[in-house]
Order: sequence, then structure tokens, then C-alpha cells
Amino acid sequence: MGDMRNLLKMLMMVVFVGWMFVWVMISTNLFKNKWTPKMTKYFNTTYFGPQGINLVLLTVPMMFIAVLSCLYLHIQKKPTQTQSKSKIKGRMGRVMMVMNPLGIVTATEFTFSILFVALLFWALANYLYISYFVSLHNHDNAELWMAKFRAFGLRIGYVGHYCWAFLFFPVTRASTILPLVGLTSESSIKYHIWLGHISNFTFLVHTVVFLIYWAMTNQLMDTFAWNPTYVPNLAGTIAMVIGIVMWVTSFPYYRRKKFEIFFYTHQMYGLYIIFYMIHVGDSWLCMILPNMFLFFIDRYLRFLQSTKRSRLVSARILPSDNLELTFSKTPGLQYTPTSILFLHVPSLSKLQWHPFTITSNSNLEKDTLSVVIRRQGTWTQKLYTHLSSSIDSLEVSTEGPYGPNSLDLRHDSLILVSGGSGVTPFISVIRELIFQAQNQTTKIPDVLLVCAFKYYHDLAFLDLIFPPDISVSDISRLNLRIEAYITQEDKKPEAADDTRLLQTKWFKPQPLDTPISPVLGPNNILWLGVVILSSFVMFLLLIAIVTRYYIYPIDRNTGKIYNFSYRVLWDMFLGCVCIFISSSVVFLWRKKVNMEGDKESKKQVQSVDFQTPTSSPGSWFCSHERELESVPYQSIVQATTVHFGSKPNLKKILLEAKGYKDVGVMVCGPRNMRHDVARICSSGLAKNLHFEAISFNW
Repeated sequence: MGDMRNLLKMLMMVVFVGWMFVWVMISTNLFKNKWTPKMTKYFNTTYFGPQGINLVLLTVPMMFIAVLSCLYLHIQKKPTQTQSKSKIKGRMGRVMMVMNPLGIVTATEFTFSILFVALLFWALANYLYISYFVSLHNHDNAELWMAKFRAFGLRIGYVGHYCWAFLFFPVTRASTILPLVGLTSESSIKYHIWLGHISNFTFLVHTVVFLIYWAMTNQLMDTFAWNPTYVPNLAGTIAMVIGIVMWVTSFPYYRRKKFEIFFYTHQMYGLYIIFYMIHVGDSWLCMILPNMFLFFIDRYLRFLQSTKRSRLVSARILPSDNLELTFSKTPGLQYTPTSILFLHVPSLSKLQWHPFTITSNSNLEKDTLSVVIRRQGTWTQKLYTHLSSSIDSLEVSTEGPYGPNSLDLRHDSLILVSGGSGVTPFISVIRELIFQAQNQTTKIPDVLLVCAFKYYHDLAFLDLIFPPDISVSDISRLNLRIEAYITQEDKKPEAADDTRLLQTKWFKPQPLDTPISPVLGPNNILWLGVVILSSFVMFLLLIAIVTRYYIYPIDRNTGKIYNFSYRVLWDMFLGCVCIFISSSVVFLWRKKVNMEGDKESKKQVQSVDFQTPTSSPGSWFCSHERELESVPYQSIVQATTVHFGSKPNLKKILLEAKGYKDVGVMVCGPRNMRHDVARICSSGLAKNLHFEAISFNW
């Protein structure tokens, strides 16, 4: 297995380097005037037309990597003996710098960012060299400086197109590409944001330059021209209008304070893509096709998963007025700590989906999955009010779980720093350590949980650390210490007593409710590879058939050029058809194969007796004289030191870990907290700190 994995890794690396080499060379005069004429006779055949070169050089290699990565990730989930003895640091690493607006940047991220920006400038410089010194197009007989001004606008639009070759990789939630470099969709959203800003800026410059040029040459009406045999300007104008709306509403003010505006305007991405593709044509579509093809496969599979209603078992209302929802799941559904689940409640909103942290552990809790929801927005406030009423069932759909392919916790010590609800992903981390501790030969790191809350009642989050049915023996090997800081209160409130209860509400199972299950069943990643391979091969075959037996005869027999826009519409239509057919067939086949297991799970769900809402004391809201009901929960209280009226001295806490050779540092909370921890870890004061930030800011 190890040799196969290394072979696949080397093969993917070679193909990727070759793919990037094409991106470096495609803007050069050598590629345009020397290589392209030679490749045209081999690739631009009657089966693929003018898109043949880009299809072979830029589409096929990345799709090949996407298929191989499915096999690689499947093998990686089965650790070999060599792996189990080695110290793999996973995503944790060294921070290079912390700066706004980029945030936390590692050395790897910084290197790739510099190389990508260099690629953009390299491409622009080469394109301008060709336009200014090799072949300047001046069909309008404008003055020389005007023609060069137009060429600049055209070429900077080309540079924006480079960004689109990578734009959709970060938002492909079940990506097969991101795990190869230790990323998840949640952790790489910032790359989508950066690429979106760069591409929209370059497209805006492209648009403004052409508007000025057309105004100077009295051709302003060309803005609305739709040429049947060349670039349709109107399509680009429409795409730019949509793009500006999406761009403006994606800035932090809208994303964080007016999320619904951001969410609904971003749903226009489909129209944006359609008009943008019509504007650039089929050859340029093939340059950016891989990341879009993979994104739409993922999007359609998510749609298939979301059509099922998920079985909501119970809701726990914490004394802090936050919620824990518990769903039924199939035993075969596996996920890693820090994963998230997207929820959709039709009675609250027909369109909105919201991500929440999973606190359960798939190894400890085989049949249930839990998420924690903090009441802090319009949607969550509505959900809290809804669950607090006298309902006995709730229709919920889910997508996911999504998370890292693996998470290495093999350190001498683990420091978990959180702020507010940022403690929730660490609940799943601690539960994973509890599971690993059941193997007596596994070394378990000492765990320090540093959590900052505004108010005392937020300590109820700590009651969720252990699963409900945990025993003393299960946690005997876990060396857990908790330092809790209450920042807005100087002492324990007098009202913090038995009156604050943890309430549990149980829901009746409904006929259409089903346990949460993997989209494609067990070995999900392998079947995803089947979907990618079959849909792409089908796409190539259909494109070849349509081009050879429909488009080519029109060009040859009529002497006319086939409609420019229709070519790219064929590509988009056939791509969607292939994704729909392949994904649906594999999904339905896997659903049929797993039907017996689903029936058994559903019987277990239906057998759960409906219980009336109950209340139980939270460990932090019981009188000191009162004996806690559960010994494990006593251990939480005993392991916790509460500090009132102060914030944690993060530098002091982290530097005190010098006694350990290898310290993993994970942080989840407000941006300033993440940045402070990152600066300390990158300061060089302690070389044993390995940093990782968890952020769910969308």
C-alpha cells in the first residue's frame, strides 16, 4: 500500500508540474507562434475543433489528477505500519506572518501566493509584449496609443481568466484536490475570496478600458453587440454587471452583518458563469473547465443528499441559551474531528443553509451525530424560538459532514485555545482522544483547554465535552486541564444556581426521516472517482460526436462559421448532462446496494420511544452542596479553574509549554485571538509549537 501511495503521489506531482508548465508558457510568443501551429494539426481535429489544444493540455491533466487523487486518498485512510510509527504533523505547521487583510499566512501559503502573483505578472507582461511588439490588432484604424490602450484592456482580461482556473477548487466541499495539500474547503475559503477579488478587479479594469476606448472611437454601442461569429460583447457586459453585484456584497460588512444579502446575491453565480463563458468562448472554457467540472459534480451530489429528510432525535437547550441538536446516522458514516455539517430548515428559510460544528465522534457515537448552534443571528434566533415551542417534530435536511481527510493529534502536549463558541470543535477533538485512549498502546498527549467566555453561564459548553454515556474507565487515561476565563463578570453571579437547567427535548420519528449517511455509501471517495471518470469520459465522447457530426458539417458544407455562442453552450449543456447522468446512476446504484443497511437503521430510528421534554441540571449550575449525577462530569469541574474578570495571557500560557518536545497548538475563536496565537507561535520564542487555526468565517 505504501509503495502504491508513493507511486500515485509521484505520478500526480509530475502531471501537475507539467500542467503548471503549460500555464507558464501559454502566454509566451514561443507558445503562440511556434508551438501552437504544430499542435493544431494533432489536437484541433474535426472531433474537437478549436478547443482541442486547451482541452488536451489544460483540461485532461487536472481531471486525471482528480481521478488518481480518489484512489490515493482511499489508500491513505488505511495507515500502514510505517505510518503509524512516524510523526506526521498533518496540517499543523510554522506561521510565517500575520497581517491584515491576508490574516494568518504560513510559509507554504506565502510561497504559493508569491508564485501565483508572479505568474499573473508574467502572463500580463508576455501578452503585452506580443500586442505591442509582435502583432498589434488595430482593426478600427485608431491612433497607435489607442490601439495599445485597447490591447492593455484585452490582455488584463486574459489575466483575470487565470484566476478562474483555480476559483472553484476552494468551494468544492467534497474536494479530491484540496486534501492532497492538507486543506479543506472550510480552511481554504480565503483563497476563493482572494481569487475573486483579483479576477473581479481585472475584469472591471478590462470593462472600463473598453468602454473608454469605444467612447473615444465612437463605438459605444458595441457594448451591446452580439456577434454570432466572434466574442459577444453584450454577454460580457451582463456578466460584469452580475459580477459587480456579487463582488460588492461579498465584502466583510455584508458577509458578517448582512449575511442574507451576501447569500442571495451569491446564488447568481450560475448566471455569471453562463454569460462569462458565452463571452470568452469554448477554447477559453477548456482552460478553466477542471475546477468548474469538479465543483458542479460536488454541487449536484450535495443536492442529491439534501433531498432526504434527516432524522432529528433530540435538542438540548443549554443554560446559555445555545442548542445541541442530535441526529441519527448510519454506523458507516465516518468523519474526522473539527468537521462541520450544513443544516437546512424549510420552515425557517426555503434557501438558506448554515454550517455548524460537529461535537460528536463517529468512533464513540456510532448511531448519532451532534452539532452545537450558538444563538447569535436571525436564522439561529428563529430556530431557537421554534425549538423552544411545543413542537414534537421538525423537518431538517443536511449536507455533509465536511472536514479534513485526517487530523494528526500525535503530540506530547496539545493546547486548545478557544473564544466563545469556538470551543465546540475542540469537543470533538477531546472525544477523539478519549477514543484513542481505549487502545492502551496509544500515547495520549496532555491536553490544556484554554477557553474564554463572556459570561458565566457560557461554561455550560463544557458540559458537552464528554458523550452522555461515557464511563469513568473511558476517561481514565485522559490528562485534561481546563483554564476558563470569564471576561465580562468579576465573580460568579448569584443567580447561577439550580434555576438554570439543561433542557432536553425529544422528537417523534416521521415516516420520511432517514439517518444521515454518506452520499455514495461506504468507500465514498472511490465512488466519487467513478463519478468523475465516467462523467468526464462521457463528456469527451459527446463533444467529439457533436463536433464531428453536427458542427463540422455546417462549417464545411455551408462555408459559414458555426455560431460562436452555440459552441460554448454545447459544452456547458453536455457537461451538465454528463454530470447529471453519471452522478445519478452511481448515487441510485449505491442507494440500492445499501438499502438493507438503511432499512435496519431506520427500524432502529423508528423504535426510539418519544419522550416528553425533560430538564436536567448542568454541572456548572448545581449547588456546591448538591452531588452531581455523573462522576465523569465531576471530573470536568475538578479539572477546571475559572478566572473571573480577565482574559487569558496567551503568551505566558504557550511559553510555559517549553517542557514538552512537541506541542500542538490549535485555536478557534475571534480573529484577534487567532492572530495573537499565530504571532506567538511564529515569534521563534518557542520552537516546539506547531500551529493550526480553525476558522468558520464564510
